[in-house]
Amino acid sequence: MSGEQLLAPLRRDQAESTSGPGDEMVSASLREVLSKLATGVTVLTTGGERGHGMTANAFCSVSLDPPLALCCVARPARIHEAILSTRSFGVSLLAADQQHLAKYFADRTRPQGMAQFDGVDWVPGPQTGAPLLVGSLAWVECGLTEVYHGGDHSIFLGEVLTSSRGTDRAALLFFSGAYHRLATPGNPAEPA
Repeated sequence: MSGEQLLAPLRRDQAESTSGPGDEMVSASLREVLSKLATGVTVLTTGGERGHGMTANAFCSVSLDPPLALCCVARPARIHEAILSTRSFGVSLLAADQQHLAKYFADRTRPQGMAQFDGVDWVPGPQTGAPLLVGSLAWVECGLTEVYHGGDHSIFLGEVLTSSRGTDRAALLFFSGAYHRLATPGNPAEPA
């Protein structure tokens, strides 16, 4: 099979410039394809009056010099406006034994505002005050520098203000619609 044949089912009709019924098919296909990309699991947070947390896997480093990272957030998400308001965000990179936190911060029925952190062990980030989850693999605090339009999401580019790491432990991954634990020396891979 040629590269053209392989990619053809994923392309939109080149002649069609408006959205239509085929968009749902492309979206479903893209969702299936992207589910095969193993990602780390993070919890994005903001502090202050609009304090909020959200499980996310759309986080990555951009540059070491200057230190930049980005996260992608759906515009209707509560944390979207919170990040715009505080002009900052915190990121906790979850360890394999923190799956309960990933599920909790993905649950839309949890309390709103800072009350959602009442039953969670956290410390305020030294630069932003964003809640950083205790026991995570690592933490990053970012000051918002740019916001880019990305379809139904905003791409938040942040200058890394602080970064630190915890002890070496297995990482929590998201792959094919489920949580998994990353194999590390002495810790075999297993479903989470």
